Amino acid sequence: MLDFAARTGLVSDRPPRRYLWTDAFAVCNFLALARETGDASYRKLALDLVEQVHRVLGRHRDDDVRRGWLSGLDEREGALHPTRGGLRIGKPLPERPPGAAFDERLEWERDGQYFHYLTQWMRALDRVARVTREARFNQWARELADVAHRRFATGTAGRGRRMFWKMSIDLSRPLVPSMGQHDPLEGLIVCLELRATAAELGGAPDLPSLEDAVADFADMIEGRDFATADPLGLGGLLTNACRIAQRLGASAPGCCELLDALLAAALEGLSRYSRQAELHRPASQRLAFRELGLAIGLEALGRIEREAKLTPSRFPSGVRVRLDSLSHYRALAPAIESYWLDPSRRKDRSWEEHRDINDVMLATCVLPEAV
Repeated sequence: MLDFAARTGLVSDRPPRRYLWTDAFAVCNFLALARETGDASYRKLALDLVEQVHRVLGRHRDDDVRRGWLSGLDEREGALHPTRGGLRIGKPLPERPPGAAFDERLEWERDGQYFHYLTQWMRALDRVARVTREARFNQWARELADVAHRRFATGTAGRGRRMFWKMSIDLSRPLVPSMGQHDPLEGLIVCLELRATAAELGGAPDLPSLEDAVADFADMIEGRDFATADPLGLGGLLTNACRIAQRLGASAPGCCELLDALLAAALEGLSRYSRQAELHRPASQRLAFRELGLAIGLEALGRIEREAKLTPSRFPSGVRVRLDSLSHYRALAPAIESYWLDPSRRKDRSWEEHRDINDVMLATCVLPEAV
């Protein structure tokens, strides 16, 4: 994590190289390191990273004719509300101009805003709020949730509501109109988490309530199939299940049913994934951060099981049966971790090409409860 901080310009004179997904995990890692070691310098790194992300990804690119905060607020107000215009992904290339032809390969390298990256940053801010007991971080997360819901969600009420997968930097137009399989799910759970933290910290009443967002996301996921064999998606299902079990419990209607649905989807997906040959391929043919995302989710299973043992009355019998079935896959997590902890595997080009995200997510795997 210290190498990552120096390499990306957080604690060095190198130009800042910020990428929202990676930085969200990094903030949580630094907070976990502070807790594990008792060294307050790691907490400072987390707070410095939050500030730098907002100063870089909350503003227009250096190669853009537009200047200032994405929200359009003036310098003072923008600094007080740095997430009101969303946050850029941090991709190397400028966003696709209006009217330009769509190129799927090139779009992966172009900037913009991803909803599932914004939800990761909301969680990072919320974690900072709970650790520092400072409500402003939760406020920033809620303001980000509010603008993301308003700009990414589209369509008419009822079954016609859906979401865009990728939006322009200023959130004025969709760049990829299809919907991510788990985006409304991510939106629902993170909004419930943010509301729970606001109540815990006694947040100001003028903050976005996120009531409309919660209702909208809940409608969007009704009857939706969450099952996936994608390892990163599977890890997301399991970490979201853990958040329901640990933080939300019975605090919101339908949480027990949603927990059961996520575990069922993860069980189906793991059955499919385990039959693939992906984990038997050489390092050059594997994407470490996707596998590490699965390992992070599998590690979270242990926390759900602990909650189920401590307060069994909160967990329906069906949930406990699914947890028992999922336990057979837990050995995949140490296998993935040990594979990528081997320094020889981290010399491969496939690791180096994604070194920042790989390093940070490997650190998340081995840090207790970093997520």
